[in-house]
Amino acid sequence: MTTSVCTSASKAAAPVPSYTPHPSFSSYVRARGPVLLRTARSLTSNPSDAEDLLQTALTKTYVAWERIEDHRALDGYVRRALLNTRTSQWRKRKVDEFVCDELPEPESVPAVDPAEQQVLHDAMWRAVMKLPDRQRAMVVLRYYEDLSEAQTAEVLGVSIGTVKSAVSRALGKLRDDPELALVR
Repeated sequence: MTTSVCTSASKAAAPVPSYTPHPSFSSYVRARGPVLLRTARSLTSNPSDAEDLLQTALTKTYVAWERIEDHRALDGYVRRALLNTRTSQWRKRKVDEFVCDELPEPESVPAVDPAEQQVLHDAMWRAVMKLPDRQRAMVVLRYYEDLSEAQTAEVLGVSIGTVKSAVSRALGKLRDDPELALVR
């Protein structure tokens, strides 16, 4: 015994209303489309939006095609539809600002005390001065003078690998410096 899974497949589909295009509308759009598109572009800042605007206005014109008595005044009708549609779009635009009781300001970041900055700067410089001459030179060139590893290597006449390893060892010594640990 077999049962039908889809019972609606055997029923005839509802008839689709027939589409009766207006040949005069098609010829009007072909003839006046470029001019109307220029009008739509003057109302928008984006060519894609202008095309959408024109399509919407032409749709409204098509729906009212039978009611338009004077087809010699179609340009005026479509231009008015363009303007009304654009005005409606403008009125419906999304507003990004809303009234609220509290201002959505970010909490202010506390200002850094200049005295604390100077203490940190002095402690850092004393720690750098404790480094061996070669490591100190590389740290100063890399981080105070903002040179790249290649530029530092060229200035000191060493390889890039030497700069990398010496700076790495120097940073390790700075991390372990007890005076800097107190300031952090």
